[in-house]
Amino acid sequence: MLDLTGKNALITGIANNRSIAWGIAQQLHQAGANLGITFLPDEKGRYEKKVQELVEPLAPSLFLPCDVQNDQQIEETFAIVSQKWGNIDILVHCLAFADKEGLSGDFSGISREVFTQSLEISTYSLSRLVHSAKPLLREGGSIITLSYIGGVRVIPNYNLMGIAKAGLEMSVRYLAAELGTQNVRVNAISAGPIRTLASSAVGGILDMIHHVEKVGPLHRTVTQTEVGNVAAFLASNLSSGITGQILYVDAGYEIMGM
Repeated sequence: MLDLTGKNALITGIANNRSIAWGIAQQLHQAGANLGITFLPDEKGRYEKKVQELVEPLAPSLFLPCDVQNDQQIEETFAIVSQKWGNIDILVHCLAFADKEGLSGDFSGISREVFTQSLEISTYSLSRLVHSAKPLLREGGSIITLSYIGGVRVIPNYNLMGIAKAGLEMSVRYLAAELGTQNVRVNAISAGPIRTLASSAVGGILDMIHHVEKVGPLHRTVTQTEVGNVAAFLASNLSSGITGQILYVDAGYEIMGM
């Protein structure tokens, strides 16, 4: 049984009960971690209310707004974390976005604005959050992000997100090299296709799921809980020798040639 008692875990990216971040939060809570949850603020407070109601059973000790496109808000978030917790042991990055333009049509036709926004939210945000978290990772720790096989292979309709995930996976390696002397490990989980709010924007997501069920070694797709279990493992001392890695949690689909 994993034991994360006494560990402080800051989790980003929970949108609803289908979010992979939600599955991760549940498993970290079950293992005893003290949770902090961030949400994307909006003018009407819709996201805040929805996420707050969802995570209430997990009794997070921190619940904070954090728009990763706003540097001041990022700094304010980590200032509060520092004041309330003093340190961070686990940082979970589950953030990705691409406009519809970036997920359909010719890849060469994607506008500069859409390209820049997607990489800022989906890729750069990991490095930006890590930069602010570094001073609080005083006792070592684990940083976990989410990727997808579309970052290394062409997936229909994934388009711009494939570029974002490729950049994210390379960021994991560079950050692992940077933070290693601080005893901080940085890894990514490349999850199989799961029906989430984010994946619903990708055309043919159900076809992707059915394809994995048909040709993957386990002949099924994976669940939020299974991804959450691997995240809990990466957050724990059981994975103390693992860093800079992309772990595939996709029912074995990644190994198949056709």
